[in-house]
Amino acid sequence: MQQPLNPWITRDAVDSADEEAPGTHLPPTAVITAPLKGMVEPDAADRLGPRTMPGSAALWITGTHGGAGESRIAELLPGARVTDHCWPVLPDGSTPRVLLVCRADMRGLTTARNALTQWASGAAPTLDLLGLAVLADAPGKPPKPLRDFTAIVGGGAPRLWTLPWVDAWRHGDSPTPPPAREYQRFITDLAVLATDTPPRTINRKVSP
Repeated sequence: MQQPLNPWITRDAVDSADEEAPGTHLPPTAVITAPLKGMVEPDAADRLGPRTMPGSAALWITGTHGGAGESRIAELLPGARVTDHCWPVLPDGSTPRVLLVCRADMRGLTTARNALTQWASGAAPTLDLLGLAVLADAPGKPPKPLRDFTAIVGGGAPRLWTLPWVDAWRHGDSPTPPPAREYQRFITDLAVLATDTPPRTINRKVSP
């Protein structure tokens, strides 16, 4: 089944991805890599606050709301740390690499949209935003209005991963990577993106 495309991705980027050798997996490419001129920042109540983070991490995981799943995602990615729903600021002045995480319900997607608008307006601290991971909030296929809203919100992120429900996590089971293809590819993508300098430029969106 053909994957839907991020509406802000250029045709050239897609064509480049199609030309890769068979079996080669490359992470999605950021087309929107920096704040945009003219973007209006969200109201103060809808913004994520900054937080000075001690220590270091290969990747900072920022949940856009409580229950987003940032701890679960951080457990899957070596070298990742959570920021407790705040933009990370590093004491040494270096630029953190950040992944936003939300749930695939209306509240979660709305907070992700606010966070992406804050970043795109330049109102967030300086950071390298890798993209947005949207975690399923229930088993099964989400209703069409939520799928459509996910596509709209994801269009404002450098990259978008939509990740399926993991029933074992509900019972408190181990954070061992789920066998679902979407998680395996997501983990591979982030492992590359968190260490590349600069990040790669081949584009592909991952979705179920």
